[in-house]
Amino acid sequence: MVIVNFIIKNILTQAPITIALISLIGLILQRKQVGEVISGTFKTLLGFLVLSAGSGIIVESLTYFGKIFTKGFRMQGIVPSIEAINGQAMNNLHLGNEIALTFLAIFAVNIIIARLTKWKYIFLTGQAILWMATMTTVFGRFAGLSGVPLVIVGGIVGGIFAVAMPAIAQPIVRKITGSDDIALGHFCTIGYMFTAGVSKLVGDKTKSTEDIKLPKGFEFLQDTYLSVGLVMIPLYTIAALFAGAKFGSQLSGNVNYVVYAFLQAVQFIVGVYVLLAGVRLLLAEIVPAFRGIALKVVPDAKPALDCPVLFPYAPNAVTIGFVGTTIGSVIAMFVLPMFGLAMILPGMLTNFFAGGTAGVFANAVGGRRGAIIATIAHGFFITLLPALLVISFNKMGFINTTATDVDTVAAALLYAWIITPILKAF
Repeated sequence: MVIVNFIIKNILTQAPITIALISLIGLILQRKQVGEVISGTFKTLLGFLVLSAGSGIIVESLTYFGKIFTKGFRMQGIVPSIEAINGQAMNNLHLGNEIALTFLAIFAVNIIIARLTKWKYIFLTGQAILWMATMTTVFGRFAGLSGVPLVIVGGIVGGIFAVAMPAIAQPIVRKITGSDDIALGHFCTIGYMFTAGVSKLVGDKTKSTEDIKLPKGFEFLQDTYLSVGLVMIPLYTIAALFAGAKFGSQLSGNVNYVVYAFLQAVQFIVGVYVLLAGVRLLLAEIVPAFRGIALKVVPDAKPALDCPVLFPYAPNAVTIGFVGTTIGSVIAMFVLPMFGLAMILPGMLTNFFAGGTAGVFANAVGGRRGAIIATIAHGFFITLLPALLVISFNKMGFINTTATDVDTVAAALLYAWIITPILKAF
């Protein structure tokens, strides 16, 4: 068990190492020259680390924004956090070993299904699999499962999700990327498909977010980073003003709190720039290298990668998706308590990464109008599901707690609403 935990904590959940190892194996299976193997492996590692560095900059900036947003608009409620649930499961419920084994079981089931069926997708976002393993283990435990059955059921449920979600999204991913080389490996896919459905109903796919034409004097805003700045800088500075000088200065130190908010907004834009550079470098290496594994282990397999790989294909849609999802989540925050559900505070990280991806999906099927309307619906939807989950968590002793990533929430609700009643009936 010590060895298994070491492998999971230090290799399988360390996405750069996992992706680099996959690239290494793929290149070796293709019998590439030593120099090509070293170059391809290192560039894959470098690309993912650059992508991660961009994500890290964005996370830091959005963490600050979340604080001033919550303070500025006087919001009290539940902040969804799968990390907090994972911590309680490991420390309070002592489920660390079960989560680790379920993690491996999910990956194994994923490969078996991909090998035996027409769903040829290998889910490569290790952190997302860890969150799925956490949810299936916790809810499996409260359904009355333990030991081997707990791990097997969690592995099957999680493994099916790991293959089904990329498969369901792939028709739209093909439309976005113009190829069939990669798939989406992100457990927010139910939300993306919901958004795409709404966009198809209300949208007009003849007008893309990427075709927005500005007056001649404003053509400079068609630069991706300047257009992002046009949205983010006012958001940050207005939120800082509402939060006030006293609170803002606690975060800004010796820098004026409004100036600091401005700089944090610019940091966000820097993060987007770095992230997109990493995506381009990663895709240039991982797709050719993955062919080696696909041909040998799972013929015609496609790597299911994390959501930022889609951002370069429609950067304007990413911005629209973030703003629309935030608006929708704020609306849901006030509406859902009227129906007896918990108040769920907007999670800015989820709103950016999941919201941005939802914007890309919506634009692909419903164009500009679809992206604007459907991403607001997306924000409401991804707030509703965690609010429903609060009820189950409260019964289990997790007070004022819920999770993000609607696929993991859906897996938990599957346990709470279907698997648990069936098990208790027997």
